[in-house]
Amino acid sequence: MAVEATSAGAILFRDTRGRREYLLLKSRPGDWEFPKGGVEGDEELQQTAIREIKEEAGIDDFRLIDGFRDEYSYVFEANGKTIHKTVHLFIAKSFEASAELSHEHRDLQWRDYEQAINTVTQDGPREILEQAHEFLDEREAE
Repeated sequence: MAVEATSAGAILFRDTRGRREYLLLKSRPGDWEFPKGGVEGDEELQQTAIREIKEEAGIDDFRLIDGFRDEYSYVFEANGKTIHKTVHLFIAKSFEASAELSHEHRDLQWRDYEQAINTVTQDGPREILEQAHEFLDEREAE
Protein backbone atom coordinates (compact mmCIF):
# COMPACT_ATOMS: atom_id res chain seq x y z
CA MET A 1 0.00 0.00 0.00
CA ALA A 2 1.32 3.42 -0.96
CA VAL A 3 2.10 6.09 1.62
CA GLU A 4 0.65 9.51 0.75
CA ALA A 5 2.99 12.50 0.94
CA THR A 6 2.34 16.17 0.20
CA SER A 7 4.82 18.85 -0.83
CA ALA A 8 4.45 22.48 -1.84
CA GLY A 9 6.65 24.99 -3.56
CA ALA A 10 6.72 27.72 -6.14
CA ILE A 11 7.74 28.61 -9.63
CA LEU A 12 9.88 31.58 -8.66
CA PHE A 13 10.62 34.29 -11.21
CA ARG A 14 12.38 37.64 -11.40
CA ASP A 15 12.32 40.44 -13.92
CA THR A 16 15.73 41.19 -15.37
CA ARG A 17 15.88 44.13 -17.77
CA GLY A 18 12.28 43.50 -18.82
CA ARG A 19 12.81 39.78 -19.26
CA ARG A 20 11.23 37.16 -16.99
CA GLU A 21 13.61 34.53 -15.64
CA TYR A 22 12.72 31.43 -13.61
CA LEU A 23 14.80 29.89 -10.82
CA LEU A 24 15.72 26.24 -11.32
CA LEU A 25 17.42 24.09 -8.70
CA LYS A 26 19.40 20.94 -9.46
CA SER A 27 18.58 18.22 -6.93
CA ARG A 28 21.12 15.71 -5.63
CA PRO A 29 19.78 12.97 -7.97
CA GLY A 30 20.24 15.42 -10.85
CA ASP A 31 16.72 16.63 -11.66
CA TRP A 32 16.17 20.33 -12.38
CA GLU A 33 13.17 21.49 -10.38
CA PHE A 34 11.57 24.38 -8.49
CA PRO A 35 11.93 25.16 -4.77
CA LYS A 36 9.63 22.72 -2.96
CA GLY A 37 9.44 20.50 0.07
CA GLY A 38 7.29 18.53 2.44
CA VAL A 39 4.47 20.07 4.44
CA GLU A 40 5.51 20.25 8.11
CA GLY A 41 3.01 19.85 10.94
CA ASP A 42 -0.24 21.65 10.23
CA GLU A 43 1.20 24.13 7.75
CA GLU A 44 -1.02 25.42 4.97
CA LEU A 45 0.31 24.73 1.46
CA GLN A 46 1.16 28.41 0.93
CA GLN A 47 3.11 28.48 4.21
CA THR A 48 5.14 25.49 3.04
CA ALA A 49 5.87 27.16 -0.30
CA ILE A 50 7.01 30.35 1.44
CA ARG A 51 9.28 28.43 3.84
CA GLU A 52 10.79 26.37 1.04
CA ILE A 53 11.62 29.45 -1.07
CA LYS A 54 13.49 30.88 1.91
CA GLU A 55 15.24 27.59 2.76
CA GLU A 56 16.11 26.35 -0.72
CA ALA A 57 16.73 29.62 -2.58
CA GLY A 58 17.85 31.89 0.27
CA ILE A 59 15.38 34.55 -0.90
CA ASP A 60 13.38 36.57 1.62
CA ASP A 61 12.03 39.41 -0.53
CA PHE A 62 9.32 37.83 -2.68
CA ARG A 63 5.56 37.49 -2.87
CA LEU A 64 3.19 34.75 -3.95
CA ILE A 65 1.04 35.71 -6.93
CA ASP A 66 -2.70 35.29 -6.26
CA GLY A 67 -4.87 33.14 -8.46
CA PHE A 68 -2.51 30.31 -9.46
CA ARG A 69 -1.97 26.87 -7.97
CA ASP A 70 -1.47 23.59 -9.76
CA GLU A 71 -0.27 20.14 -8.80
CA TYR A 72 1.41 17.04 -10.12
CA SER A 73 1.96 13.59 -8.63
CA TYR A 74 4.56 10.88 -8.87
CA VAL A 75 5.39 7.57 -7.22
CA PHE A 76 8.78 6.45 -5.90
CA GLU A 77 10.28 3.87 -3.57
CA ALA A 78 11.96 4.80 -0.27
CA ASN A 79 12.99 2.52 2.59
CA GLY A 80 11.03 -0.36 1.09
CA LYS A 81 7.83 1.67 0.88
CA THR A 82 5.96 3.02 -2.11
CA ILE A 83 5.43 6.75 -1.75
CA HIS A 84 2.72 8.59 -3.70
CA LYS A 85 3.71 12.27 -3.59
CA THR A 86 1.54 15.20 -4.65
CA VAL A 87 3.37 18.49 -5.23
CA HIS A 88 1.42 21.78 -5.18
CA LEU A 89 3.09 24.66 -7.02
CA PHE A 90 2.32 28.35 -6.67
CA ILE A 91 3.93 31.26 -8.53
CA ALA A 92 6.14 33.73 -6.68
CA LYS A 93 7.90 36.89 -7.81
CA SER A 94 11.38 37.53 -6.39
CA PHE A 95 12.48 41.08 -5.73
CA GLU A 96 16.06 39.89 -5.17
CA ALA A 97 18.47 39.57 -8.08
CA SER A 98 20.33 36.53 -6.79
CA ALA A 99 19.66 33.30 -4.96
CA GLU A 100 21.80 31.18 -2.64
CA LEU A 101 22.47 27.48 -3.17
CA SER A 102 21.25 25.36 -0.26
CA HIS A 103 22.90 22.13 0.90
CA GLU A 104 19.94 20.25 -0.64
CA HIS A 105 20.93 21.11 -4.21
CA ARG A 106 23.98 20.88 -6.47
CA ASP A 107 23.35 23.92 -8.64
CA LEU A 108 20.95 26.76 -9.35
CA GLN A 109 20.28 28.80 -12.46
CA TRP A 110 18.01 31.64 -13.52
CA ARG A 111 16.67 30.77 -16.97
CA ASP A 112 14.39 32.51 -19.43
CA TYR A 113 11.23 30.64 -20.39
CA GLU A 114 12.60 28.76 -23.42
CA GLN A 115 15.70 27.67 -21.49
CA ALA A 116 13.65 26.71 -18.43
CA ILE A 117 11.18 24.60 -20.42
CA ASN A 118 14.10 22.73 -21.98
CA THR A 119 15.88 22.31 -18.62
CA VAL A 120 13.12 21.14 -16.24
CA THR A 121 13.55 17.37 -16.08
CA GLN A 122 10.10 16.01 -15.26
CA ASP A 123 6.88 16.34 -17.28
CA GLY A 124 4.64 17.40 -14.35
CA PRO A 125 6.57 20.53 -13.37
CA ARG A 126 7.32 21.34 -17.03
CA GLU A 127 3.59 21.38 -17.87
CA ILE A 128 2.88 23.57 -14.83
CA LEU A 129 5.65 25.96 -15.92
CA GLU A 130 3.91 26.29 -19.30
CA GLN A 131 0.62 27.14 -17.55
CA ALA A 132 2.31 29.53 -15.10
CA HIS A 133 4.08 31.35 -17.95
CA GLU A 134 0.77 31.79 -19.81
CA PHE A 135 -0.90 32.95 -16.58
CA LEU A 136 1.78 35.61 -16.07
CA ASP A 137 1.59 36.72 -19.72
CA GLU A 138 -2.18 37.17 -19.38
CA ARG A 139 -1.78 39.13 -16.13
CA GLU A 140 0.74 41.48 -17.78
CA ALA A 141 -1.60 42.02 -20.74
CA GLU A 142 -4.46 43.21 -18.49
